[in-house]
Amino acid sequence: MTLTRSALLGLAGATMLAGRHTVRQAGAQTGARMHQRKIPSSGEMLPVVGCGTWRTFDVGRRPEERAPLAEVLAVLFEAGGSVIDTSPMYGAAEGVVGDLLAAAGTRNKAFIATKVWTSGRDSGIEQMTRSLQLLKTDHVELMQIHNLLDWRAHLPTLRAWKADKKIRYLGVTHYTQSAHDELEAVMRAEKWDFVQLNYALDDRAVERRLLPLAAERGVAVIVNQPFGGGGLLRKLLPRKLPDWASEIGCTSWAQLLLKFVLANPAVTCVIPGTGKPEHMRDNVQAGLGVYPDAAMLKKMVAEVGV
Repeated sequence: MTLTRSALLGLAGATMLAGRHTVRQAGAQTGARMHQRKIPSSGEMLPVVGCGTWRTFDVGRRPEERAPLAEVLAVLFEAGGSVIDTSPMYGAAEGVVGDLLAAAGTRNKAFIATKVWTSGRDSGIEQMTRSLQLLKTDHVELMQIHNLLDWRAHLPTLRAWKADKKIRYLGVTHYTQSAHDELEAVMRAEKWDFVQLNYALDDRAVERRLLPLAAERGVAVIVNQPFGGGGLLRKLLPRKLPDWASEIGCTSWAQLLLKFVLANPAVTCVIPGTGKPEHMRDNVQAGLGVYPDAAMLKKMVAEVGV
């Protein structure tokens, strides 16, 4: 039998005093709030664990589809998180996020990051305007040029929108290693507030140039695919969590993978995607406690075998 993440977490809750509900109650009792890191361009502090919405928030209007997502956001905010990353390319996700924040009255708790992914200045303006409408807001905290698509055409618009306070920050994204050379060139060519890129225990290419470059140029880093696109986490779930994971407060593989990413000081925030409240409760625990030192990081790499 292959254990899912939910099943494994259920077993942990029954056997370890560190299961999901136990952790949640402990957090509520102690008032624990997740760590924050500085956005270099402004000095604003940003919570280190957020929520991605690709696939997971692309749902219809039925209450049974949306109720778990409303709880996901509630869990994020309760833990002190704020970053919600979405995109016009994620199906209905932008509209769902906008509806849920409006219904709960929690827009002020959210750091909304969305994207523009189209060619041409006018098309970009049209797409970004539509995003604001779907998100039910007159501004977003971060607008990102997705996959660098026609970035030269969009950058003047993003700068103008920033001056008009329609956006607070501007950035670029990519999620494939094959684009790292281009991403590096763009990061050197212009001044960006944020870069979003792929980084995981089995996908460490950004450690060589991109993360050091972001630190050098004062660019905040949002990490996507911290679970190796999900494949790494699925591979690890059947295995017993190493005893040494408790040294950094990890009670699940998901927390261990997230803490690996957050151990790099260049990383500002990590955005694991989920539509399940129990997974969100697990993920936010990676925002608490200590992070791996160099010796622990070597153990992590050796354990996963990459």
